[in-house]
Amino acid sequence: MSRFDSLIIGEVARDTNVDYDGATVQAIGGAVYYSGFAAANIGHKIAVLPKADMAPEELEAAFAKAPSAVVYPLPSTHSFVTKNVYHTPDRERRTSTVDSVIDPYRTEEVPAEIDAKIWHLAGLVGGDIPDEMIPFAAERAMVAIDVQCMLRWVENGGMVYHDWAAKREMLPYVRFLKTDAAEAEILTGLTDRAEAARTLYGWGAKEVLITHNTEVLVYDGAEIYTCPIRARNLSGRTGRGDTTFACYINERLTQDIPTALRTATALVSLKMETPGPYMGTRQDLEAYIKEFY
Repeated sequence: MSRFDSLIIGEVARDTNVDYDGATVQAIGGAVYYSGFAAANIGHKIAVLPKADMAPEELEAAFAKAPSAVVYPLPSTHSFVTKNVYHTPDRERRTSTVDSVIDPYRTEEVPAEIDAKIWHLAGLVGGDIPDEMIPFAAERAMVAIDVQCMLRWVENGGMVYHDWAAKREMLPYVRFLKTDAAEAEILTGLTDRAEAARTLYGWGAKEVLITHNTEVLVYDGAEIYTCPIRARNLSGRTGRGDTTFACYINERLTQDIPTALRTATALVSLKMETPGPYMGTRQDLEAYIKEFY
């Protein structure tokens, strides 16, 4: 049996990112990619279960610079292939088109030898991770879910958002729930992030994290906690939410909410200053916290 702090389930994406000024970068991406680096490179033992139309060696190589991440590659008929066009310097507005998606994850694909404290469900669009994966995960670990994989759907090559039909049924299984401000509004109809977090908690999620370009918010049923983002530039904006959530949930294994929140917000602030996943160390993060927090 292999023991881990968390198991991250989600596809590796082939991304083309076009910035507001026309600069174009092709890269490996996906929530599992940014999450895996963020958690592993600050010292957590992470298992990743990436799926793509890539050779196992290619998938393993994608995580080579995250030495604490152990890769369990899964095949798929197609990879998730997408293009993101950002319209503003802060990268808050984008248009996404999708050329292909992965075969959905199945419960029997998760290796029985993995023993993780948290199962982090980190798909990219609806259908990647079927609803039945959530109670299956809850029988084995604490469940963390990035709700984007329940709200974003591919229609006619584009990305559209729909409410999560099974949210009231599934949220009671969820220990950690992550949304951004727009996703929280889709789920609850509320623009006030604190009120949205309270509503999502009331529907069953035990700890709700909502990201915004100014701060990260957490609600645990008792208190609203916030921490400001202090990135000096946004050149590494892609992967913001994935980095925040992966750091937060793994830090929560040993830290209280304010400490884990500060660590996660500082990490994403530091990560956003450089394109790509977090390639620094725990020491780099601690130095950043000392200087800016």
